[in-house]
Amino acid sequence: MEGRRRIAILGSTGSIGTQTLDVIGQHPDMFEVVMLSAWGNSALLAEQAVKFDADSVVICDESKYADLAAELQPKGVKVFTGTDSLCSLVAGDNVDIVVGAMVGFAGLRPTLAALEAGKIVALANKETLVAAGKVVTDTMRAHKAVILPVDSEHSAIFQCLMAAADNPAVRLHLTASGGPFRTWSREQIAQATAAQALKHPNWNMGAKVTIDSATMMNKGFEVMEARWLFDMQPSDIEVLVHPESIVHSMVEFEDGAVIAQLANPDMREPISFALAFPSRISIGARRLDLGAIGALHFEKPDMDRFPCLGLAYEALRRGGNVPCALNAANEVAVAAFLQGRISFYGIPQLLEKVCAGLNFEANPSLDDIFSTDAEAAARARELL
Repeated sequence: MEGRRRIAILGSTGSIGTQTLDVIGQHPDMFEVVMLSAWGNSALLAEQAVKFDADSVVICDESKYADLAAELQPKGVKVFTGTDSLCSLVAGDNVDIVVGAMVGFAGLRPTLAALEAGKIVALANKETLVAAGKVVTDTMRAHKAVILPVDSEHSAIFQCLMAAADNPAVRLHLTASGGPFRTWSREQIAQATAAQALKHPNWNMGAKVTIDSATMMNKGFEVMEARWLFDMQPSDIEVLVHPESIVHSMVEFEDGAVIAQLANPDMREPISFALAFPSRISIGARRLDLGAIGALHFEKPDMDRFPCLGLAYEALRRGGNVPCALNAANEVAVAAFLQGRISFYGIPQLLEKVCAGLNFEANPSLDDIFSTDAEAAARARELL
């Protein structure tokens, strides 16, 4: 790709979005910002648009549109609102790479629009592949688009496969920090508050992803992503708890050899790798000192204390529209937990009930995916 790479960021005010802009800001000779979007943080969106001289912004909360337009349009920034605007802008000829950093199911439509336009999508939005993995990957292939993973685990697997000289993987080892409750008993976890669950030991992430990490649903979603990104069966994807978060994932080959990717926990590393691919660029990261760390630890996940991981594997094995329903119910359940409406273990209990009563579709179309999302979310709210 010649010249500066033109970037559109879906969800620029969130954790991944702000770190993406940090990488871009360090390399203005390589990247330029074309479009930024946010759900409701119009103040930060306006600040980012001016700082990075964005051509356009999209504020999804329509109530914020008028004030944002009044602030930015005199400065030459085009202002839009709504998902239709997102879908149109990411498909534009002035966009090379779309960073999918929106949280939740809302990221699906604009991601598909970018893929249909043949774009490179640097994907951080888990729910897109969780809810509609086959639809998304089929769309990518049909339009000769590219998905580059931004999740640290999937970026690690991608990097390991690059080092494998086309030898096929026989097993993927996804590492997990274990979250804030790794050493807690089931009885202690049952009493956990949202404030405690939000205290992740290693990573700086948004609230939704941090709660998913605490329940290990985040890792379950990553298993689903890996299934579609790397065409692997669920039985060939293993989760390993690794509290240091230094080994970001590993790939095992036919001869028993395992290749791992290691780095200090810093999301800017996988972000920069996706933006600059196939080059590696400096991000001012702290260098890894294994001698100072001294030891790395690994353990099997405890499905009894973290039942959401088991629910994710079961949803993936059942297939069809079950992962979509699980994701939709999880969005409702996590929001309820953050609001203090249900307990920590109320989350998997709610998910299990929603999936048990699902109208199963073995080969869901995109319309089926959207209807399943709506129906599962409605059922979850009803059960609450």
